Amino acid sequence: MSLLALAPASPDDWNLPFFLHVLGAFALIGALVMAASYLFAARRDGSLELMRAGYRSLLLGALPAFLVTRLAAQWIASKEGLLDSDQAWITIGFVSTDIGLLVLIGATVAAGLAVRRAGRAEAAGAPGGGVALAAWLVSALIVVYAVVIWLMATKPA
Repeated sequence: MSLLALAPASPDDWNLPFFLHVLGAFALIGALVMAASYLFAARRDGSLELMRAGYRSLLLGALPAFLVTRLAAQWIASKEGLLDSDQAWITIGFVSTDIGLLVLIGATVAAGLAVRRAGRAEAAGAPGGGVALAAWLVSALIVVYAVVIWLMATKPA
């Protein structure tokens, strides 16, 4: 028996979208924490390799995980008939992911530009503001998504 089957309020045909949503959300948080770690370390050390690792964490980890999370959430909402729901936790979830996508794209672009500039200079001694901007944007996303995970788990009003 799967852990998803333990939820008494959800039929079996919701297991796959729910699993994908949760898996994507935790992969997203993991990729964001990894990217923030790399970007803050790159900001401190000026390492081009750390900048690249942070950028790749966003591009190849966080963005795909975001898509899985958001598409699975939409799938669940349509199956449950909650697309027009006025429940606070659903509205906050969708609004935070919509705005979060813009912030995630901004952080990815800032990190990519920082990598490009540092690669051209070939002396990564002092990283530009792009690394710091990307690191702080990613940190803000982690905080917002931690609150959203709490909301999804507790489902207040």
